[in-house]
Amino acid sequence: MAGKKSFWYSFGPGIVTGASDDDPSGIATYSQAGAQFGMLTLWTALLTFPLMAAIQEMCARIGIVTGTGITTTLKLHYPKSIVYMMLIFSFPAIVLNIGADIAGMGAVANLLFPNILSSFFSVLFTGLLLVLIIYLPYANIAKILRYLCIGLLVYLIVPFLVKQDFGSILYHTFIPAIRFNKSFITILVALLGTTISPYLFFWQANMEVEEMKHRKSHLMVNKNLIHGMKQDVNLGMFFSNVVMWFIILTAGTVLFNGGIHQINTVEEAAEALRPLAGRQAYWLFSLGVIGTGMLAIPVLSGSLSYIICETFGWKEGLDNKFQEAKAFYLIIILSLLIGLAMSYIGVSPIDALIYSAVLYGLTAPVLIILILLISNNKKIMGKFTNNLKSNILGVLTFLLMTAAAVVMIIYQLGD
Repeated sequence: MAGKKSFWYSFGPGIVTGASDDDPSGIATYSQAGAQFGMLTLWTALLTFPLMAAIQEMCARIGIVTGTGITTTLKLHYPKSIVYMMLIFSFPAIVLNIGADIAGMGAVANLLFPNILSSFFSVLFTGLLLVLIIYLPYANIAKILRYLCIGLLVYLIVPFLVKQDFGSILYHTFIPAIRFNKSFITILVALLGTTISPYLFFWQANMEVEEMKHRKSHLMVNKNLIHGMKQDVNLGMFFSNVVMWFIILTAGTVLFNGGIHQINTVEEAAEALRPLAGRQAYWLFSLGVIGTGMLAIPVLSGSLSYIICETFGWKEGLDNKFQEAKAFYLIIILSLLIGLAMSYIGVSPIDALIYSAVLYGLTAPVLIILILLISNNKKIMGKFTNNLKSNILGVLTFLLMTAAAVVMIIYQLGD
C-alpha cells in the first residue's frame, strides 16, 4: 500500500493540467466531433499529444528555472504592452469558459435529478468550489484535484458498453482522414483550440513554482528535476489525449451510428446516450462531466488570478491564506460569480464557447511564440534552454495554431 500511495503522490502538476483540459466544454467539442463525423477524427488525439506535451513542458521548465509564472517572466524581459494584451484577451476568454462549464455541470446534474433545477446545481457547485479553493491550503487542493482526475476514467468504460468494430477503430486512429469542407475543418480547428488552451500555459508554470516551494530541493534545479518534470507532463498530456480519444469514440460509435449527428452541449450528449447505450452509460458520462468540471474550474479561475496578480505585482498563490493574498482570492471569487451569472444575463453556454474559442485562438499563437523565445533565451533559462526536438514541435504547434486562428476568423467573418 505504501508503494501505491507514494506512486500516486509522485504525480505532479502535469496530470492535473492534462485532466483539466478535458473540461465540460472540451467534452462538448469531442462529442460534436464524434457525432458529426463518426470515427474520422480519432487520429487527432495522436497529433495533439506531442504538441501539447512540448508546449506544456516548456511552460513547466520556465516555472522551475525562473521560479516565477509566465506573466512575471514576460513582464521582466519583454514589453509590458504584451502582458497587458494577454490580460485583455485572457480575462473574458477564461470567464466565458468558466461560465460554460458551470452551466454544463448544472444542466447535466438536472438530467440526473430532473426534479431539481439546473440553476440550483450551478449555484451549489459554484459555492462548493469557492469554499474548497478559499479555505484549503495548496497541498490539500492539489490532493483533491489529483483524486478528481480519477473521475475521467469513466470515459474509458463508456464506449465498451456497446459492441465495437475494433478493426475500424484502429484504422481511424492511425490513418488520418480529412474532409475539405467547412464543417470538418471547423471541427479540426475546434479540437486544436480545445486541447492546446492558453490558460493551461500559465497554470502549468505557476503550479511548478508552487510545487517547488514544497520541495526540499527547491533551490537546486538540475537534470534529474527537469527529467522528472518531463515525465509528469508527458503522463498528464497522454492522459488528457486518451480521454479525448475515448470521448470521440463514444460519440463516434454510439451517437453517430444511432443517427444523432448534431450535439451542441454536454447535456445533449449525455441525454442522447441513454436510449442508445443504456442508463449505465448515461450515468457514467454525466458523472464524468460533473467531476471534470470540479477539476477544471479551479484551474481556469486560478490561471486567471495568477495572470492578473502577476501583471500588477499583487501577492498570489494557492498556498497563501485569504488574508495573506486577498486580491488573488477575490479575483477567483469574481470570476466564478461572473461565470455563474452569465446564464442569467442571456449569454448561452454555446455562445460562451464560441466567444472563448475565438479569444483563445487569437492569443494562443502569440503566446506560443513568446514561450519559444523565453525557453530559448540563455539569459533567462541558463543551460536549460530548448533542445532541437522541443523547438521543432513548438514551431509546428505555432504554425498549426496560427492556421487554425486564420481559418476560424475567416469562418466567423463569413457567418
